[in-house]
Amino acid sequence: MQIILLEKIVNLGQLGEVVRVKDGYARNFLIPSGKAKRATEAAIKEFEVRRADLERVHADRLQAAQALAERLQGLTLQISAKAGVDGRLFGSVTNFDISEALGKQGFEVPKANVRLPLGPLKSVGDHKVSIALHSDVVAEITVSVLGEHV
Repeated sequence: MQIILLEKIVNLGQLGEVVRVKDGYARNFLIPSGKAKRATEAAIKEFEVRRADLERVHADRLQAAQALAERLQGLTLQISAKAGVDGRLFGSVTNFDISEALGKQGFEVPKANVRLPLGPLKSVGDHKVSIALHSDVVAEITVSVLGEHV
């Protein structure tokens, strides 16, 4: 299916590009989430009329993400969790826990934006975590997991 991208999508294309994707990806994800439209003649004309507005909105989102990244960069977040004597946690620290801890410090970051490439944190210590604020902006923070010995 041919679609027009209404925002930049990683590994797919830039704002305004007409790309071909699988029908299910377009119907079930891109179009319902407002990231794309079917590439019909009418939709292409409508997009060209709205292009300046969409580019301005995209630039505003990018600027807001960069400002938040500057505030987050180098932040050390402390999270307490129950741990055994050997430093392994009973349970784990997930992206939800990190998002919630950031929220308590005044940073509203959805849990889907917290990147844990090796999965949930399962040991006491300092861990580097990526926060994807925008398709072009990623902030690195340190999550310090403190063990509460039982």
